[in-house]
Amino acid sequence: MFPFSAGHSVRARNGNQILPLTAFGVHAIAPTSEQTASSITRVRPRVRLWVRGTLLAFAVGLIAVFVTAIRLNPYDDNGMPLKMASHTRLGLPPCEFVVMFGKPCPSCGLTTSFALLMHGDVVNSLRANAVGTLMGMFALALIPWSLYITFRGRYLWVRSIERASLWAAGIFLLMLLIRWGIVLL
Repeated sequence: MFPFSAGHSVRARNGNQILPLTAFGVHAIAPTSEQTASSITRVRPRVRLWVRGTLLAFAVGLIAVFVTAIRLNPYDDNGMPLKMASHTRLGLPPCEFVVMFGKPCPSCGLTTSFALLMHGDVVNSLRANAVGTLMGMFALALIPWSLYITFRGRYLWVRSIERASLWAAGIFLLMLLIRWGIVLL
């Protein structure tokens, strides 16, 4: 069965570990204490083609949003930064919540915040909607992340894109609602 007899040893494929043989075959095939979990690399699963295509479309969509934000003028005629309603310069109607109740909705100021951020006016972006500023910076970071996953075919920093998306959306929704509560007080 084995070309070796008891008392001999066999060198493992890695060349380091010696496996002693007994009359019953190999004595132990377990990692030694020198082989730790850190020496074993994890293989990240490949990303499915439809997910890669979706991430590419997502990155292109985000780029379009930021190009629009760059082209949008978030300042009034006197050069003062707007706090909200810059979306009306895109031909969109005013916020219905503001029209009906006279108070801003949770997302009021997001477009203005994005536009101010893209013009490098971080302080006024934070004043317009701080959550919008954080969301804008997060979305800016998502562009290279999405492109990396698209072209490499491996996830980066997440195991499940669905779970990560759900967490990110939940956190930003919670922050929007908290900010809205503060604005209404």
